Amino acid sequence: MINVLVVDDDAMVAELNRCYIGQLEGFHCVGIASTLQQAKEMALHGGIDLILLDIYLQQESGLDLLPALRQAKQAVDVIVISSAADADTVRQSLHYGVVDYLIKPFQFSRFEEALTGWRRRKTLMDSQPWYQQADVDRLLHGDRDGPAEGKRLPKGLTPQTLRTLCQWIDAHPAEEFSTDELAAAVNISRVSCRKYLIWLAQCHILFTSIHYGATGRPVYRYRLQAEYSELLKQYCQ
Repeated sequence: MINVLVVDDDAMVAELNRCYIGQLEGFHCVGIASTLQQAKEMALHGGIDLILLDIYLQQESGLDLLPALRQAKQAVDVIVISSAADADTVRQSLHYGVVDYLIKPFQFSRFEEALTGWRRRKTLMDSQPWYQQADVDRLLHGDRDGPAEGKRLPKGLTPQTLRTLCQWIDAHPAEEFSTDELAAAVNISRVSCRKYLIWLAQCHILFTSIHYGATGRPVYRYRLQAEYSELLKQYCQ
């Protein structure tokens, strides 16, 4: 479970953010801080993964929390959610390493995009000992190509085989699998199966991890990214 701290002195906005967090699977609001001092005490105590930070806090600035976190070497990320839209505030926030910046008012879809996008990047950073170039590009630039919806299949891939693979993945949403395991399960060649898995991974529907056995030969394993489960179902039809 991802523990989220909301820092906002507007009780109505803070409660709205708490409700938004509750709608996202895997996220949990562990508290609301209305002052900078409360935010520091809760954040520096530990157990917080992500902070949703307002800039305007009564007579204080939420920006002052950012250097305090860095100085304390807390492994916590920050998403700014504020009506502060001036260039200097945005620049300072980015300088201190905030992972996203939402300007009030905003739609829930943008809120969801910010939190799930952060989770994808954090999962990628935490789960692999080293990266491929595509992984680094995704960390730095996000999903530049956008979701897979509407993308044409590369030459050599067919909708029929893709449907078969996606139906198996959809039936095993929590299972991690290798190319060999999936190829055997749906009775297609390993070479063909890997082409489809690479494409699904490039579309971000699948998350890829690398495992090394006794021989040192890497084995790529895949699992469905929950936030793209609905998109996967489109390829099951």
